[in-house]
Amino acid sequence: MQLQFSPSMRSVTISSSFSNGVDLNLMKIKVAARHISYRTLFHTILILAFLLPFVFILTALVTLEGVNKCSSFDCLGRRLGPKLLGRGDDSARLVKDMYKILNQVNTEEVPVGLTIPDNFTHLVSELKSNTYTAEDFAVILKGMTVLINRYFHASDCLGRRLGPKLLGRGDDSARLVKDMYKILNQVNTEEVPVGLTIPDNFTHLVSELKSNTYTAEDFAVILKGMMERSEREIRESKLQELMNKHFAASSIPKGIHCLSLRLTDEYSSNAHARRQLPSPELLPVLSDNSYYHFILPTDNILAASVVVTSAVQSSLTPEKIVFHIITDKKTYAGMHSWFALNPISPAIIEVKGVHQFDWLTRDNVPVLEAVENHIGIRDYYHGNHVSGANIGDTSPRLFASRLQARSPKYISLLNHLRIYLPELFPSLDKVVFLDDDVVIQRDLSPLWEIDLNGKVNGAVETCKGEDTWVMSKRFRNYFNFSHPLVAKSLDPKECAWAYGMNIFDLRAWRKTNIRETYHAWLKENLRSNLTLWKLGTLPPALIAFRGHVQPIEPSWHMLGLGYQKNTSIESVHKAAVIHYNGQSKPWLQIGYEHLRPFWSKYVNYSNEFVKNCHILE
Repeated sequence: MQLQFSPSMRSVTISSSFSNGVDLNLMKIKVAARHISYRTLFHTILILAFLLPFVFILTALVTLEGVNKCSSFDCLGRRLGPKLLGRGDDSARLVKDMYKILNQVNTEEVPVGLTIPDNFTHLVSELKSNTYTAEDFAVILKGMTVLINRYFHASDCLGRRLGPKLLGRGDDSARLVKDMYKILNQVNTEEVPVGLTIPDNFTHLVSELKSNTYTAEDFAVILKGMMERSEREIRESKLQELMNKHFAASSIPKGIHCLSLRLTDEYSSNAHARRQLPSPELLPVLSDNSYYHFILPTDNILAASVVVTSAVQSSLTPEKIVFHIITDKKTYAGMHSWFALNPISPAIIEVKGVHQFDWLTRDNVPVLEAVENHIGIRDYYHGNHVSGANIGDTSPRLFASRLQARSPKYISLLNHLRIYLPELFPSLDKVVFLDDDVVIQRDLSPLWEIDLNGKVNGAVETCKGEDTWVMSKRFRNYFNFSHPLVAKSLDPKECAWAYGMNIFDLRAWRKTNIRETYHAWLKENLRSNLTLWKLGTLPPALIAFRGHVQPIEPSWHMLGLGYQKNTSIESVHKAAVIHYNGQSKPWLQIGYEHLRPFWSKYVNYSNEFVKNCHILE
């Protein structure tokens, strides 16, 4: 800034020089030719001294406009602060602008497929990393406030139904989001004040912004409070849903209970329901190794009928199929009645209760008696499943796995029978073991032709596959590796395998100490107060069969239909055996509707007992 007087003192010039060498004359004052008094000169200099600071500021603003590409004094005012140009509180203006946007989207529907941040921190991160318009931000905010009514909705696409034309200026929209990000990021690490009045919903929030004078910080804290409250409510709802689902999965549906009772009554009153299975002339087939022998332990009559029916209908040689169905004492009469009254020809079916096996004495299986009578175990499986679950700091998925681990079925003798197959069927060489929650969709006779390379157990490995949730199981998923014995004896990265559809070479099995190893680890877990593992019969089997497992093709056995809602339908069609392992069994109301038809198509709904018990109605 330069002040220049002409030699004749007739003009005064104010100029400014820029870095590019250009001189700009900002003001030139001409003075009349008459004599100038000192008083006039003094007043002139005084006025110039007063104006110069404003001229300097104006020059700075012009320079800033060139650098920052601002196109108006409004832009300059935003850049340099409301005090320079006399504008009002910028924080209040930000809230007013935000109110306008929120009010505009208040009547809009949240787009289906909108990707909504999980929590407040995620929202702040999204604002930082994505280029959102103010309308995008408003729609996302509305989606988060109604999340409690449709939580865990996911999608890959951001639905932008409102364009930048609402505000009329795209740069203002982006600026508003950037300003909002700064405020939200500022309060992200702060605690929401106790007693803060939080709007109940999005409409209430908009109304509050209109009727109250909030600063931007107030709005950000209220927003954070709303999101934290929604997170708590969603989590509580999810945990309650999991608890209800656990009880539903552990109970017996009314229709299935009715079926068992009616068939048991039929057993006592109808001689045909008590006829020998199989007929006397077919008894030699039960130990004939030229047939395909299936072992099915179950106390669910309906599920057993589906397994047998699907196997027979899918077989190329159904006349060569022999089913050995093992059930408990209370279900035996009903199970026998069903298959006596509803023969599934041409397959041969044997129904036998655990009480009819001479080998299954307490002397041969002492560890199972200890399991059933251990006070701690009975309390763990039959006691209060909520107490001790640490709900306050447990994720819903972990809580679900803990509940599933406490299903009473895991201390049932039926569930442990699979480890005694060589002793229960001493005349058989090779068998396929099936769980009662499977469906057979392809001829399984080629399983008997698989070369197990001297191994005992042909099984599908569960540590690799397209479904990274279902097929990602290793030893670390089943065992407590913080326990010294587990850490010393096992490898957490070792691949797990699946029960439910296994081809067992009983001849090779009889040469091993698999049963003894199984018992030894069960006893050790009892002595350790169930600290080695929690979940059922698979963990001790994973140890007992180490070195005795031959992996088979994954297409033979597809898992997860009882807990993976997003199961690939295409993969289901291709699988030889589909397994509804998990809580959402197809015969329960909590079963997945889109996966149920693969099971229910084998239910004989025309059967008198099924109709009278209103199965799955």
